[in-house]
Amino acid sequence: MKNAEHVTFGGSGLDRAAHIRGDAEKIAQARAHPQAKCLLIWRGKILVQGEGLDQLGLIPMIHTLVENGPGGIVEEPVFLGLSDDAPIFATDISDWSADGLDLSQINAFIDRSEQQHPDLPNGYVFAELRRIMTRLSARDAELAAAAKAVISWHETHRFCARCGAASDLVQAGWQRSCPSCCGQHFPRTDPVVIMLITHGDSVLMGRSPGWPDRMYSLLAGFVEPGETLEAAVRREVMEEAGVPVGPVSYLSSQPWPFPASLMFGCAGEALSREITIDPVEIEHAMWVSKSDMMQAFAGEHPDLLPARKGAIAHFLLQNWLADTLD
Repeated sequence: MKNAEHVTFGGSGLDRAAHIRGDAEKIAQARAHPQAKCLLIWRGKILVQGEGLDQLGLIPMIHTLVENGPGGIVEEPVFLGLSDDAPIFATDISDWSADGLDLSQINAFIDRSEQQHPDLPNGYVFAELRRIMTRLSARDAELAAAAKAVISWHETHRFCARCGAASDLVQAGWQRSCPSCCGQHFPRTDPVVIMLITHGDSVLMGRSPGWPDRMYSLLAGFVEPGETLEAAVRREVMEEAGVPVGPVSYLSSQPWPFPASLMFGCAGEALSREITIDPVEIEHAMWVSKSDMMQAFAGEHPDLLPARKGAIAHFLLQNWLADTLD
């Protein structure tokens, strides 16, 4: 696709400056840079600001929450890279807990809650990234996705997978090293195929249990070891909907830090319209015509809501409707 990287969390040209991650002196200089900023994460939520919560809430490295904060998942700030030559870091303050804090929506499918830390300026709040991802600039979205993914990885990889000993954060947050067995561990990314399966002028849509009423999306699934993307597309569609798929082609990818996936958007041609769902995998599947999908995108379809804005499923469907997949 010519506009493949226009997807949310697509590349913004961030200079990740990986060559300085292992240089303690240069990382210290980056932290002391007068323009250096830090992105705070709290229980998986991103600090944002602005009237429409459309900007990252980057704070100076000398802020007390960075220098002497309550702590969280990472032992020290993770170096994300250089944005317009300014060093950008991220750290976690999930240990913060305030009396009366509303936690009822945390980890819900749609989390509309916002949390304001008392040591931050008014209007700087923690918000669920999926809620505000389409409001962010390409650069802010890339920084947010990288920060959320790598910090989530640290949360589940504090101990060595080889010997079980506590591991150390190294390479400015992009590696963990085991002092016991010398094992080296790197941030995990899970490949997932998400499929625009068409038959004539219709596309195959499915829904999972627990989704909001009428919401449907493209079928998707994890790539298994020893499997090509094409084989994964065919297997997942057959498993979930019982539909055989012929030719498969790659369209676009999207980092999806919930918690650590890389979505591979693929197109596939169905060889049959007959659907037999696996109720363990999905709740329902159906063929949707272009005219019905256009009505759904306009918010006027009585039985169908399209995939969440910002997700690659929405992006692929939008391009399918506009005939801009090539």
